[in-house]
Amino acid sequence: MHGNIQIFGGKKISLMEDIYSIVESAMDIAFEQKKFYLKFYDYLKAYKTTGVATKEFNQSATANSVRRVADELDGYIKGGSDNDHKQLREAYGHLGKPDARKIKNYLNKILDDAQQYEKDKRRGRRKVKNK
Repeated sequence: MHGNIQIFGGKKISLMEDIYSIVESAMDIAFEQKKFYLKFYDYLKAYKTTGVATKEFNQSATANSVRRVADELDGYIKGGSDNDHKQLREAYGHLGKPDARKIKNYLNKILDDAQQYEKDKRRGRRKVKNK
């Protein structure tokens, strides 16, 4: 990574495209290998991502996709007998509920980290808790 641009095979990728691809890769790895490597807050902090860029991510289609998958996993975990739950069971039944719970928590943690980082990077004075 050099500055704001990383080069993959001669192709320049901006930091935001890199963030999106890393989150999507983290989702794929979580589902396929059941590994949870991404500590998103630490990643954003290490690359000195701006609050505006993080806000853009929080409102992006990628973040909405992560949110939707986490909600679907929650529906699968809760279970039910209606048509929607049957589809969720068909889609996520191969995971088993314990793994689905872990993946859901991981995806929610990614979203929470992004929101917390955006909040921490806001301009202006931060409120200090009184003792």
